[in-house]
Amino acid sequence: MDSGDMAWMLTASALVLLMTPGLAFFYGGLVRAKNVVSTIMYSFIAMAVCSIVWVLWGYSLAFDTGNSFIGGLTYFGLTNIPVDEVSGSISTLLFVMFQGMFAIITPALITGAFVERFKFSTYLIFLVLWLTLVYAPVCHWVWGGGWISNLSNGAGGGALDFAGGTVVHINAGIAAVAAAMLVGKRRNPGMEPHNVPYVMLGASLLWFGWFGFNAGSELAADAIAASAFIVTNTAAATAALTWGLISHIRSGKMSAVGVATGAVAGLVAITPASGYVGVMGSLAIGFAAGVVCFIAVEIIKKTGLDDALDVFAVHGIGGIVGALLTGVFAVEAIGGTPGLLEGNPGVMAAQFIAVGATLVYSLVVTLAILFILDKIPGLGLRVVDRDEDEGLDISAHGERAHVRDGAD
Repeated sequence: MDSGDMAWMLTASALVLLMTPGLAFFYGGLVRAKNVVSTIMYSFIAMAVCSIVWVLWGYSLAFDTGNSFIGGLTYFGLTNIPVDEVSGSISTLLFVMFQGMFAIITPALITGAFVERFKFSTYLIFLVLWLTLVYAPVCHWVWGGGWISNLSNGAGGGALDFAGGTVVHINAGIAAVAAAMLVGKRRNPGMEPHNVPYVMLGASLLWFGWFGFNAGSELAADAIAASAFIVTNTAAATAALTWGLISHIRSGKMSAVGVATGAVAGLVAITPASGYVGVMGSLAIGFAAGVVCFIAVEIIKKTGLDDALDVFAVHGIGGIVGALLTGVFAVEAIGGTPGLLEGNPGVMAAQFIAVGATLVYSLVVTLAILFILDKIPGLGLRVVDRDEDEGLDISAHGERAHVRDGAD
């Protein structure tokens, strides 16, 4: 083990965990005041449920050798992993935990599609099933030695996904579409964010934690981690400014929520590319994410799909943009694989296949999971109308986010 790499990866793991509370505040600020606790709890409880599933069987299904589709159960309960076992220059148990942080935030991202109307009890079961049947297989395909990692990219490797464009963002983004379809529209979908400072705080924590997400995916404290760090910041800044300028041109005002959302879109798009592209590529990716995701939000709103917090427009579309542009701007001197601009068109075929396979698999299996949960007596996906009107904070948790001093 290398003590410097160990120290960095311990820090990076904590940074990635911080992203889930950041997501909780980001989403919590966007909903009505009567649903803040419920929205934050979706993310917070994911830290509990997914952590347990991950160490019991999730990690094994994702990273045990198994077959090209799914891993085995050799590491069930993290058995057969000695405390001093090494993966690269860090301990295997630290690698387990770093990857576990990704497994926590990915299903939490989906919740933005069904806030204000989804049953909390059903959500707990959904977390277990989705992590087992969707996240773990896709993770295995890309990072665990599965079939996507063995695609030909024109330079002796598989599809490029440094930190989770397919595994995390496209996966969660298309699952959000499935959830919005089956849960249905809110009774009163028009809403204004109840707490913009919460949104800005959440976006700030996400931006901060994302350095662990992307730079940590190098699994070492080295030059590639430093490169991933700078391109992550550059893409986020570019997308935030791009989204803000578009909103200013359209309305004469620069929306704080828009700038925060743009930053997240840029972070999403640079995720798969962060270990492969240079600064100029990250500028292009950030700009593309700001423009394309802004347009996607506008288009999806016109379809009637009630993806409440624009999960697919930001994470799904942003992930697709990032995954495809990774193939365009990849630099051989950085990540070892030349991209389209360096004369390697073969990488684009691998990127398209990885994106398409993730979209189809996640959509179909998520629809199946939710359909079955909805048909089980006593479960169902959606709260009753009275609970939705009252707000899920009171009906599901018996608490309110904002309480006066008690004098009244």
